[in-house]
Amino acid sequence: MNSLIRDLFFRNFRNPVLTRATDAALLDMPPGKIAYTTDGFVVDPLFFPGGNIGKLAVCGTLNDLAVSGAEPRYLSASFILEEGLLLEELERIVIAMAETAEEAGVPVVTGDTKVVPRGKADKVFVTTSGIGWLPEKFKGISEGKEIIPGDRILVNGTLGDHGMAVLLHRESFNMEAPIASDCANLYPLIRDVLSVCPEVRFMRDATRGGMATVLCELAERQSFGIELNETEIPVNPAVEKACELRGWIRCTSPTKERRSS
Repeated sequence: MNSLIRDLFFRNFRNPVLTRATDAALLDMPPGKIAYTTDGFVVDPLFFPGGNIGKLAVCGTLNDLAVSGAEPRYLSASFILEEGLLLEELERIVIAMAETAEEAGVPVVTGDTKVVPRGKADKVFVTTSGIGWLPEKFKGISEGKEIIPGDRILVNGTLGDHGMAVLLHRESFNMEAPIASDCANLYPLIRDVLSVCPEVRFMRDATRGGMATVLCELAERQSFGIELNETEIPVNPAVEKACELRGWIRCTSPTKERRSS
């Protein structure tokens, strides 16, 4: 275990805070509010077009902080490893995490590793936590309490790419048009948006349940509904085709427009 921590985790996640090897990371933060999030990642398969469980874990936590209006500062990572997991696979995952974190300028400053008997886990489970600095002016973005009738819903890209990429790769379903995960760190994009439009009232990382779940949860807390034009929801044509092949029909013709609230 000491060799694994030293030769794999310390080597790839190397930074002054982590390599102190203390029981708790000692962190510097500017005055103000702290945003804190944690998330567990279980993905089958571990590797998929556009990423792997490691990149997904880092991006997922960075994005949870970013959509809360916070500037990501520090990450932690915990690994549950199943006996028999190939070291080469674990190294690929760790390298992806390290590269993604380094590109974001957010260090992994603490972590933990446990190994469980064969059959007690699905190869590897990753749990990441993140701490960010939250400016006072953005403290209400994550709750959506400032939303008013007439506000518009914006999405930053096509929907369903990641889920379909994982699903098709798991089932070895080859398509002419490859579908890749759009897993990415969104903080640079969100930082730029907030710099030119600090009046943004709400943001959410549409992962669990997708956009539909986000909007349903939001509407449940409000005194008004949300109206969507299905034909205006951006979906990659390849993803749309894959949905049709699986029997998940989506209306695309403007003459067959459906509305839902």
